[in-house]
This record gives sequence, structure tokens and C-alpha cells, in this order.
Amino acid sequence: MTSPHELTVTQMQDALRRGALSSRTLVEAALRRIEQTEPRLHAFLHVAAEQALAQAAAADDTAAAGGERSPLHGIPIAVKDVLSVRGMPCTCGSHILRGYMPSYTATAVARLERAGAIVLGKTNTDEFAMGSSTENSAYGVTHNPWDVTRVPGGSSGGSATAVAAGQAPAALGTDTGGSVRQPAGFCGVTGLKTTYGRVSRYGLVAFASSLDTVGAFGRSAADVKLVFQIMAGHDAMDATSADLPVELKSFGNSRRPLDGIRVGIPKEYFIEGIQPDVDRAVQSGIAQLHDLGAELHEVSLPHTEYALPVYYIIAPAEASANLARYDGVRFTPRAEAEHMWDVFYRTRGQNFGPEVTRRIMLGTYALSAGYYDAYYGQAQKVRTLIRRDFETAFEGVDVLAAPTSPGTAFVIGAHEGDPLAMYLEDVFTLPANLAGVPGISFNAGFDSAGLPIGMQLIGPHFREDLLLHMVEAFQAVTDWHTKAPAL
Repeated sequence: MTSPHELTVTQMQDALRRGALSSRTLVEAALRRIEQTEPRLHAFLHVAAEQALAQAAAADDTAAAGGERSPLHGIPIAVKDVLSVRGMPCTCGSHILRGYMPSYTATAVARLERAGAIVLGKTNTDEFAMGSSTENSAYGVTHNPWDVTRVPGGSSGGSATAVAAGQAPAALGTDTGGSVRQPAGFCGVTGLKTTYGRVSRYGLVAFASSLDTVGAFGRSAADVKLVFQIMAGHDAMDATSADLPVELKSFGNSRRPLDGIRVGIPKEYFIEGIQPDVDRAVQSGIAQLHDLGAELHEVSLPHTEYALPVYYIIAPAEASANLARYDGVRFTPRAEAEHMWDVFYRTRGQNFGPEVTRRIMLGTYALSAGYYDAYYGQAQKVRTLIRRDFETAFEGVDVLAAPTSPGTAFVIGAHEGDPLAMYLEDVFTLPANLAGVPGISFNAGFDSAGLPIGMQLIGPHFREDLLLHMVEAFQAVTDWHTKAPAL
């Protein structure tokens, strides 16, 4: 018999509607699973057990009284600890926000709560979402549930791990350069990076303001679609929020559900250095899309080779500006010193971790007098060329298919002392952030060590509906997404 913690969001919805399960049963099962697995995984930084149980009881009372059921009525979720939730700590994986309790809830989370979702707690993250492995958290490393000696990816590694391990059926993450898609690939779950401006960033602690997006994890595309529909849409509290309707079109249910959809295979994403198992699995996945009716076309994104250096100028520059607010006066623990400037220096020096410090220094240098035009200004010009590459590609195809990462989950500590090797883990994901387009990662198989292999689809602006439809069609004829780690 399937345990409650193994159910998907849609299965939980059905069980609650039929009265086969209560919300309290689902929340208790999730909390029990967290208690059983957290010593090995460390996916959560804060678990709001009492609050979640109280909300579950209220949801059950509403159902018993015949009240109207909202779409996520009584279903537990997890939230990455860079999104504000009133009444819960928001540390961003950093000592510099130790003890900070936001007085409001991020729009994306608030919309899910209004739809009935129950927040179980906050998940671990690389400090201020800067990392590709969740090793940079000031509160300890998160472990991959498929092999606890390996990383879960990052920076949303806690959320990806929570979903993969059955601690929560769905979770929110953020994607600035691949931080939803890469951990989704490493942990064998489905992860959606939304179009820039599609989901409100209000209540998201900023890393790089022109790149940050809020996304979702689930065990299937159907679950992710449900979460996405609820949290997406215009928000007057976010000046970058797109004032466009969220329309998920119906694509029909034929035996060839991808008929007429043109899939581009970017040659720059199939290069030397890709793990052979990854290449085979992704090629097999592309063939499966073809069997479902998709047309395959080779395309080129000629400026892809510049995406990594461009990203690591723009993102640190924006981080340098955003993180200047953490000065020991607001939000944060304060170092003791006689003079004001010494308070600033000591607070930041003692409480920022090495990766955040590295990026602040890189970003400050790129923005400094005499270097702004040569570095930041030039990077923005090349970013425009990268965006135009995608626009040109989407004139001839509807979607792009590629590996999520060059390899599967690496061993914890493998890239210690080698920042460039770590940055290269995002080489296939960060171009979409520079262009502002949506992407989705899903499990396309396993390597010889039994680790999940991520495949990603990238679409035009605001075409999350197309990406979700394609992955739903893929998952209808494959079972990779149903596999779970043997914890």
C-alpha cells in the first residue's frame, strides 16, 4: 500500500476529495518522513510542525463542515529559505540573517497559502542562493537522497531533496542561473524555471535582480503545473512583474500529443566533456519526443560560449549592490566596534561566507570606476546577443532540448577550492536566465551509478504551458519520474 508521503499532489487532491485521507494525516506523514530522514539529508533549516498541524486541523474542519475546497486544500509544501514566510525564520543560508523573522509573506507563497497549501517549513540553500551544490550554506550541507555522499545540486538543493525524499510533495525554489533545474536534475524530480516577470519576486531576498526567478519542484509535471498556475501572474508589489494573463492552453490528447511541435537541438549544448551516460539518456529522451510526434531540428546558439563569463560579471555585480544592505544596522547580528565603519566591516567579514564574499568582491570590482564600461557594460551588451540567439532560434522551432547539466551529482567536496569547476556545473542552465526565458528539467534516466540524469526543455518567453505539456506527454509514456530513492 502506498504511504501518504509517497503520493503526488494530484493524488493527494483526489484522496482528500474522496475523504480517503485527511489533511492532518498528510501533514503528520510528511513530518514523520522529515524526522526519519533529516539526520541523513538536512534538507530543512526550519520545520514549523505545530503551525502546520494547526492549519491541517483547520482545513479538515472546513471540509467536514462542507466548506468550499481550494485547489491545494490541506496539502503540505516546502519553501526555500530565501522566500519570506511570516512567522518563520528567513536566513538565506547565511549567518548574517541569523534570527531574522520577516513581517510579511512573499507573494508566491501567499498565493499558495490562499489556495489551501500548508507550509511545512523552510529548506536549505546555498548562502543567498549563490552556489550549485548547497554546500555553501552556513548551516550545513544538504545530501542527495539517491547517494548521501553526493550533492543535491544548488542552490535550491534543500527543496529538490525534500521532494525527492518524500518529505514534501512539492516545494518552491528560485532559479538565478540554474538553481531550480540543476538540483531537479541531480535529484530526479521535475523543476520549472519560470519566465522572468511571470512570478512575483516580492518577498524574495534578492541575489541578482535582473536574473532571479521563483520556480517550483514536484514529482511530476502535472504537480508543477498546478503550483505554477496558482503562484504565477501579475503583482502590483513587483515592478518587474509582467501584466499578462496566465493561460495554460489545451493541446489535445491524441496518441501523438506532440504532433507539429518543432524541437530544436542546440549543437552548443552537446559538447566534449559531457558524461557519456548523460548524453545517451538525453538523446534517448529526444528520440522519445520524436516518437510522440515532435519534429527535430538542429539549431545554433552561437554566443553560448560567452554565457558563463557574462553571468559571472552581471550576477556578482548585482549581488554586490543588493547585499550592501547587510551592514549590522538592519536585519542582522552586529559586531561590536568603537567606530561605525568598523561595525560594518566586522559584521560583514564575520558573517558572510567565502563564496558570497568572493562574489561581492568580483561584483564590486566590475562596478568600480574605470572598470564599469569594460566589464559590466560590456557584459550587458553580450547578454543582448545571447538573448537574440534565443529569439532567432525560436523563429524556427518551438522549444529547445538539451542536458540539464554536463554530468550527474558529484561527490560532496569534489569542487572544493575550485570555483571555476563549480561554476561550470551551470553551463547549460544559465543562458536561459540571461535571456529571461523559461525552462524545465525532468528525469530522463539513470547513470551507471544509479544517479538521476536531468534533461531540460527551454521555451520562448511566457510559454511555460508548452514546456509543461511536453513533459506531461513524456511522463505519460515513461516511468523515470516515478522512481524514488531507497532511503
